[in-house]
Amino acid sequence: MKLFFTAILLTSFLLNGFGQTQKKVAFYVTTQFNQTLYDITRGNNQSGFGAGGQLFFNNTSHFKPSIELTADLYLLDDKVYRLRPDNSSYDVVRGMINLLGGFSYQPGTNFNAGVSAGPSFVAGKTLFGIKPAIGFFFGKNQRMMGKFSYLNVFDRDKETGKDFGAISLGIGLRLL
Repeated sequence: MKLFFTAILLTSFLLNGFGQTQKKVAFYVTTQFNQTLYDITRGNNQSGFGAGGQLFFNNTSHFKPSIELTADLYLLDDKVYRLRPDNSSYDVVRGMINLLGGFSYQPGTNFNAGVSAGPSFVAGKTLFGIKPAIGFFFGKNQRMMGKFSYLNVFDRDKETGKDFGAISLGIGLRLL
């Protein structure tokens, strides 16, 4: 009887081990802390936090296409009302949504580096943003991910030509 149950248990483990293939996509739900490096109204949006998701398309190459969607809130405010020379006010960044597509280079199982670009929705405007990032995975099964990234949104203020820039430190949990 023990031999019968041992054989069934061993067979089920072997079938599960040989029957698994690499999934076509890996989806991570992420959260991050952002620190503004430069902006026309930096005092009004010094730091923030956000959440989002990142989708990696697995293939046989080390270069994996990816799509990232993040939404960030900037709550710290120095309560200073900033005016242009013509007495109109600057648009303040209270929140930002980024929809970025790009690729990630994954030479091994624990490290990745990538760049993505796409629209950033800031203060009612659609602008172009670019986001290079360095990430690492916790464990061989890549269940959790950490990421350090830099975001540059071009021409946030059209009159002065000033950009928005921030660094972020994030963590993600794989759902797929």
